Amino acid sequence: MSQQHTALRYLYESKTLWNRLIGSCSETNGSPFFLICGNNVIEHRDKTLRTARYIREIAEQLKIPCIFKSSFDKANRTSHLSFRGIGLDAGVEILKTVKEDTNLPVLTDVHETWQCKVVSEVVDVLQIPSFLCRQTDLCQAAAQTGRIVHLKKGEFASPTVMLAAVEKVRATGNHYAIICERGYSFGYSDLVVDPRSLVRLRKANCPVVMDITHALQQPSSCTHKDGAVVSGGERYLIPTTGRMAAAVGVDGIFIEVDEEPNKAPVDSNTQWPLYLLKPLLQELLDIARVSRGKWDTYIEPTKT
Repeated sequence: MSQQHTALRYLYESKTLWNRLIGSCSETNGSPFFLICGNNVIEHRDKTLRTARYIREIAEQLKIPCIFKSSFDKANRTSHLSFRGIGLDAGVEILKTVKEDTNLPVLTDVHETWQCKVVSEVVDVLQIPSFLCRQTDLCQAAAQTGRIVHLKKGEFASPTVMLAAVEKVRATGNHYAIICERGYSFGYSDLVVDPRSLVRLRKANCPVVMDITHALQQPSSCTHKDGAVVSGGERYLIPTTGRMAAAVGVDGIFIEVDEEPNKAPVDSNTQWPLYLLKPLLQELLDIARVSRGKWDTYIEPTKT
């Protein structure tokens, strides 16, 4: 099959998944947002499968459309001593197993243009890492596969930058783009989430997702005993960020989980405990259902 025919087939599959994610998030279905959830990085097959099965069970119980997320490579670590993952070939094979075993769509990062075609043969959503959100060739290579493109907003990027990133995707003929907010740099080792950004990102006329785990990072603020510089974080504030996002009215919630967060090889300080996933999501659903955050509000200017 030619590359063009493959892209058209993937565009059709993307439309089907898109409708399931976006169309299902309605009051009649009972889910005001979809979920992107999984391990920060793929460590091995058994752990990844256990996590995916547990997430699927929770998503089915709460009737939340769900995508499983995990990375085969963490290519943007501060230190070369940090754990990066198991690599593309082994990682994609495990994600394929997750799809076949759980019937969940899967999402993973791509860091270089040549990876897009290989990854798209298995993965349903290609994620552009936050540090690479302005890389035109990468954004468009991901879009040209026909898969949904999940654009992580850079810690340095304004909403305007992300509106332009979405247009880069659409310029290829692929209109399946999603923007993910994950905080803005505040000094050297902290991030801040501005709820106004979530509203302004809607101008792109595409789904807006809130990453409630990475938003609590404290970048490059810690040093391991082996000398690696790593990120800190404030796990206890994850529910707070989630409550804000649910009230504002996002289309999706992104959350990374781990069986034992303190032992996670990457971003351990911002992994949410897997066993607490259900109560957190239940609370966020409750907030989202009573919020009018997705309603457009227009206030007449004050007459003087």
